[in-house]
Amino acid sequence: MDNTMDSGNGNAANADSAAHDIEQRFRRITDFVEARLTPLFDPANGSDHGFGMDDTSRALRAARYTVQAASAVSGLVEKRATAPELRQVVDQALEHNWDVLRSVARMWEDHPDFLKEFKAHSWDVVGAV
Repeated sequence: MDNTMDSGNGNAANADSAAHDIEQRFRRITDFVEARLTPLFDPANGSDHGFGMDDTSRALRAARYTVQAASAVSGLVEKRATAPELRQVVDQALEHNWDVLRSVARMWEDHPDFLKEFKAHSWDVVGAV
């Protein structure tokens, strides 16, 4: 008897693990970028909490909104597992969002907290599953 046959539960477990890995990668890169941006909103650094109408405050808000939008992937990751007919579109969206975060994070590539995984191409993050 061949004990290597999949009982059917292995694929579900692999999909759950892959989804968790994708979400964790997005969380780590988002946390890294947020940690760089958040101090810039501090009044001690001359900011009006980023709510001023000067160009610097506007740029800070734009950067934060971009990061927040690109990091909102939990619904996409869920659809990836539950709607196979949407897999290609979902993967394209995840790849795009990763590329946005990757580009932003690489602005701090020389920071000691920058992780090598932040350089990963989107197909390595999404397509490796």
